Amino acid sequence: METIEKLFSFINENAVKIEEEKELTYLDSVLEVLNAWLDGDKIPTGKVATKEDIRKAIQLSILKGMRENAQPNHQMTPDALGLLVGYFVEQFMDNKKTEGSKISILDPAVGTGNLLLTVMNLLEDRVEGVGVEVDELLIQLAAASADLTEQPIALFRQDALQNLMINPADAIVCDLPVGYYPNDDVAKDFELKAAEGMTYAHHLFIEQSLKYSKDGGYLFFLVPENIFESEQAQGLYKYLQQTAWIQAVIQLPDSLFSNKAHAKSLFILQKKSADGKPVKEVLLAKVPSMTNKQALEMFFAKVQIWKKEQK
Repeated sequence: METIEKLFSFINENAVKIEEEKELTYLDSVLEVLNAWLDGDKIPTGKVATKEDIRKAIQLSILKGMRENAQPNHQMTPDALGLLVGYFVEQFMDNKKTEGSKISILDPAVGTGNLLLTVMNLLEDRVEGVGVEVDELLIQLAAASADLTEQPIALFRQDALQNLMINPADAIVCDLPVGYYPNDDVAKDFELKAAEGMTYAHHLFIEQSLKYSKDGGYLFFLVPENIFESEQAQGLYKYLQQTAWIQAVIQLPDSLFSNKAHAKSLFILQKKSADGKPVKEVLLAKVPSMTNKQALEMFFAKVQIWKKEQK
């Protein structure tokens, strides 16, 4: 923690100076600090930091900026959720580790890159990332974070629901943007377009992600807990029956969310393939409180038992 605190202080103190001198927002100032660090104009002193130290220090700085100037599209996936997603990516992609080639991971709503970088840091040098983000400031922060943590991520600034110039990925990770998608001209080309009114963006992101994942690829979504209770849920379920095999539905602790209405689950899919098959039993589980070490150990043991039974 001492290294993370020192890195955060370095970023924060310099960002505050830039904020005052140039009359920029705090987040824009953080970006300037990160770019100066990359260019070698101003670098932190002290012992060499790990990739995780750097990511966490940058995360703290960005969170401070988001709290000071809250915007609906400026949100970050908390570390606890990122680490859980990373754990399940490891469990489902372990067969790819033995093949020698790198695992490609796409986040179609990459934001500042925190979720993707958390997963990549866990998998270490076995992965290469791709991120898509429409917000210019967020993707610049993601680029600086990726460079400082020396992670190979290709970033594309565009609406992720339009045509993407990327290769299908081995895995998708995404904290799905929740709400209605405003561009009906784009939505009309999706199978999950609502029969009436506006379409849920999180449904369209699921369809787009399946389009850009390899056959047999795995998809790890943070979804609204009530995703199958909405008026558009029947169409989503029908579409998934045709295109994917549900692997797991993991309910997340209420304590991770400030409001029960914003609670999420981890929804894991596998894109159907000619040589694949569905799991014998879908993993249905609830993650206990993250502070209850014994209960967490039992939860992870249950996941391992389920994994062995599927083989």
